[in-house]
Amino acid sequence: MAVQQGVRHHPRVMMMQPVLEISATDDFALWPVGEQKSYGYLVLNGELTPAEVGTAVRQIADCNDFEPDEEHGPCPTDPLGIFLHGLLTMPDLVAAGGFAVTDNATGTVFDPGCCSGLEGWRDWLEVLDGTGCAYFGHDPFSVAERVNHMVRLTLDAHGTDGSPVIDLSVDQVRRLVAGAQQDLQDFLSLAGTWAEQHLPTHAGAVTAALSRALDLAPTP
Repeated sequence: MAVQQGVRHHPRVMMMQPVLEISATDDFALWPVGEQKSYGYLVLNGELTPAEVGTAVRQIADCNDFEPDEEHGPCPTDPLGIFLHGLLTMPDLVAAGGFAVTDNATGTVFDPGCCSGLEGWRDWLEVLDGTGCAYFGHDPFSVAERVNHMVRLTLDAHGTDGSPVIDLSVDQVRRLVAGAQQDLQDFLSLAGTWAEQHLPTHAGAVTAALSRALDLAPTP
């Protein structure tokens, strides 16, 4: 009698990671940066190399670049001061990206869309404990909605009815958000050490600005 082989079920493993949208860095020379594909994502955590941290700091500073004016203090004259001026003086900072969710069992990925930012990551807490709904950019229009004890992630709420979705329990999303927040905090701590080595005269100000751009408590 033949023995029927059991069907192997791959365990469902969910990941939520803070990702920063990266643009080209071909002509950047103010500090070492890593090689990144333009308009890709860099996952932020406490395990990045110094060059990857440099890439992230460059990108966040570039997100907040602007033409200096009197409202934000005297205009620096050195290239480093000019590049960091917006990051160090703007009251409301942004960091293009967000929290990406991956269901490795199906390969479905819930990415932040255009105009989504890591500075708005606490919108996930609104989904859990507030309004119950949050949008994370557009093209696609990514949306997270709480329905009773579940949270549905729709990759494109304004697309066709067949848009892929990820359904998770509220408790699972809460754990995932806490993990992603810790990844951000670990990155901030790593960036503070990096800044002391690569931007010693601006280290404290840069670290404080990064904490504001990521909506985190300052590192001790």
